[in-house]
Amino acid sequence: MLKGDKIKVLLAKPGLDGHDIGVKIVAKALSDAGMEVIYTGLFQTPEQIVKAAIQEDVDMIGLSFLSQLQKVVFPKVIELLKQNNANDIKIFGGGIIPKSDISVLKDMGVGEVFLPGTPCDEIVNKVKELG
Repeated sequence: MLKGDKIKVLLAKPGLDGHDIGVKIVAKALSDAGMEVIYTGLFQTPEQIVKAAIQEDVDMIGLSFLSQLQKVVFPKVIELLKQNNANDIKIFGGGIIPKSDISVLKDMGVGEVFLPGTPCDEIVNKVKELG
């Protein structure tokens, strides 16, 4: 259930990965589709991501990976959301993620995983469905 009229999404790049072209493209696509997008930038910790998400009262968190930290960061973010009574914030992610990790991530509560080359309109539609 959305907290406001617009879907509000926080996008972040966890870890030491400095490549953010993909997440910026997604941010623009979501914004162009009428969503409010907050991009926290590079080198974010799970604690920083969850704190910003709660402060900004977002509906969703989108995490972008290139550094293979998805099976570490997603569970930590999910746990921090639970600890802060923010379980209603949905999570999705994308980037260089092995296809074999997708079912594992979805089983832990990640709503959707987007791989490189996913068309922006598909990302927008799936994010709307998650909302």
